[in-house]
Amino acid sequence: MTAAVLTVSDGVARSEREDRSGDVLEELLAADGYDVARRTVPDEREVIAAAIAYLVDDGATLVLTTGGTGLGPRDVTPEATATVLERAAPGIAEAIRADSIARTPHGLLSRGIAGVRGRTLVVNLPGSPGGARDGYAVLRPALDHAVELLAGEPTAHQQT
Repeated sequence: MTAAVLTVSDGVARSEREDRSGDVLEELLAADGYDVARRTVPDEREVIAAAIAYLVDDGATLVLTTGGTGLGPRDVTPEATATVLERAAPGIAEAIRADSIARTPHGLLSRGIAGVRGRTLVVNLPGSPGGARDGYAVLRPALDHAVELLAGEPTAHQQT
């Protein structure tokens, strides 16, 4: 299976900063058996949306974004993501936010969303390495089941 990590950061896109959150997500996904594609884009709504669509069309079964989910004026990842999703998966974003709020009051400021495009799950995660790691930990227990459902594979809860 292929997963994609899309880092949304002006500084990383300009090679002014290291992509530490993208590195964390790549490591976690690879440890779970995913082939991982990486891409970095600046905080530009149209560029983010186009990158998500490209990664989905290129065959990723999972796209994790990192960065651009806060309240800053250039934090537009949720808005960009919403333009390319076909169906929302609000429970994922709610669970990630609840976990984050339990760890830090700054979790209240996260605006990440999650949903589906085609047969691909797309999830916005925070731009900090810790936030990305913690968000993935929340998602991980349900991830295999979500991917199976999206692929149309039979699951334990389906009746014939």
